[in-house]
Amino acid sequence: MTKIEVSYERRGGGEPLVLLHGIGHRWQAWEPVMDRLAERHDVIALDLFGFGASPMLPEGRAYTVPGAVAALAEVFDDLGVTRPHIAGNSLGGMLALELAARDLVRSATVLSPAGFWTARDRAWAIRVLSGIRLTARLKPSLQRVLFASKLARFAGGSLLFGRPSWLTAEVMLADMAAMAAAPGFDAVIAAGGRDYFYLSPAPEVPVTVAWGTRDRILWPRQARRCAEILPDARHVSLPGCGHVPMGDDPDRVADLIMATCREAALTP
Repeated sequence: MTKIEVSYERRGGGEPLVLLHGIGHRWQAWEPVMDRLAERHDVIALDLFGFGASPMLPEGRAYTVPGAVAALAEVFDDLGVTRPHIAGNSLGGMLALELAARDLVRSATVLSPAGFWTARDRAWAIRVLSGIRLTARLKPSLQRVLFASKLARFAGGSLLFGRPSWLTAEVMLADMAAMAAAPGFDAVIAAGGRDYFYLSPAPEVPVTVAWGTRDRILWPRQARRCAEILPDARHVSLPGCGHVPMGDDPDRVADLIMATCREAALTP
């Protein structure tokens, strides 16, 4: 079997903690919390398959949820981590929950996970993210002119971030380039992103679900559905945060992740 290649950033020491970004993003989404988490954990932030600097899955490997979960389990083995803690955002949050449901991780902290939507909510998310991707494919010279303005960055980033004015032009341009170049985006949508709902059993490991009050991709009302489906999880609201809350409130996000990891240590 062909080995699955992934790009990743690894920092710190302690119990392993894997971080999974959202669709179209890259491991750098976790940069605001990486060093704080690395004070207590062996932190591994992955570029998912076909995103960031990671290549697509090998030929014949499916981009379905079971296929992605199996691929991630292989990556864990290759990295020498067994049942790591995991945190994920959006697509990464959904994958983190699916891994937790299969007892492949010790704990899961998920930020605005996909899969707790209605069909209408799901169509909205795909439409908006696809629109962002089209914008990301503008000529780089046009993007540099556009995002040189703080007002333009605020307008462009408000769909993803609760505090988009904090974004620098450099980070936004790099994120847009990653979104434009990601072949995994179309593969994920084609393989089931248009009909996925979370239907797996509730995980038996500690789970924290956090949702930004300013999420404009997966609207906060989906947090209520998630709480109904996963009543034993810890459910937290993130005031002022958007769909990608790691940059909006890094201290709060890091605290939630580490608290969930500590809870796992107390679980028989």
